[in-house]
Amino acid sequence: MSDQSDVIVKLDDRVRLMSAVLAATNFPEKAQQVKRHGTHAHARATRKYVSEHNQHPAVQSTQALLDQGTPLEALFTLALLLSWPELHLETLPRWVPAGYSAHLRDFYLVTRLDQFWQSERVAWDKALKESNNVFNKVDFKTFLKPFLGDISETFTFIPTVSFPADRELGLKLGKEIVCLAPPPLAWGESPPWAYDEPTQITMSIRAALTVYARILLLTYLRSNAGQLAEISKNDLPISDQFKVQHPTWEDQFAALFCMAVVAMYLESHVNEAEYKAYVLIEKKARGQALLPGTISVMRRYLQEKGSNKYSSLIEFLPFFPKQLRVAQKIVTL
Repeated sequence: MSDQSDVIVKLDDRVRLMSAVLAATNFPEKAQQVKRHGTHAHARATRKYVSEHNQHPAVQSTQALLDQGTPLEALFTLALLLSWPELHLETLPRWVPAGYSAHLRDFYLVTRLDQFWQSERVAWDKALKESNNVFNKVDFKTFLKPFLGDISETFTFIPTVSFPADRELGLKLGKEIVCLAPPPLAWGESPPWAYDEPTQITMSIRAALTVYARILLLTYLRSNAGQLAEISKNDLPISDQFKVQHPTWEDQFAALFCMAVVAMYLESHVNEAEYKAYVLIEKKARGQALLPGTISVMRRYLQEKGSNKYSSLIEFLPFFPKQLRVAQKIVTL
């Protein structure tokens, strides 16, 4: 493993601003209705701090966007496209309400978020330090290269102890891929773990690598759309439940691929125990029965890559459904 990390860890006030706006909407309650979970003390403090501003135009516009089904990824991508602290963008996407960026800036000013963040600085500094501890020596690009070729994109990890508190987000801004992630969730409604808690450290690795691998893979598949159209005529051996969660062939393969590469990275760059624990949790707790077979097929791809059969992932994909069917019957971990 290299002494240099290929993940940039940083905080961003634009992300913190959008998180604070989310805190004033009904998003936190909706997230709890999906699955009860403990939130960071700073997230709870933020909700309390901004609660009196829930009628502000920035909050009302954001609530309307959420009610229309606007993905969180779109909101945070927009935030990172805005200049700071002006919060200006020459041409806003068409889905953005009129005056939205000006409303965001006014929300920032009237709530005096800069003073609030300063008073809560310890929480953010701690998250930054913990995240640096997790990613100080990762080498994701070398690991992913046999699958996806040379990677020119920059990997960024932004820890957030505000909202969303229950899942990571993957964003792509030009040549930068961003993972925005909360600290690892604990059981039930207990407070989340530290990012670098020894027993949970792989959760942040999983979150980041899943984001980077998925975005890179989907970009790769779309750049080979002609071949993929033919390849996707062969259905994958997946359950009906998996099809509901991942309706398209592209999305189905991406989900399997990301789980497999996370497992393989843990095995080769962390340790055998973490690898086995990850596979067990995915199989038992999340019902991902195809994971062991997918790992086996991906290992075979690495072994045979460069042979007369195939020299790239897209050349291998026509064989993937059949090999997964076979592996599913014989592979156990």
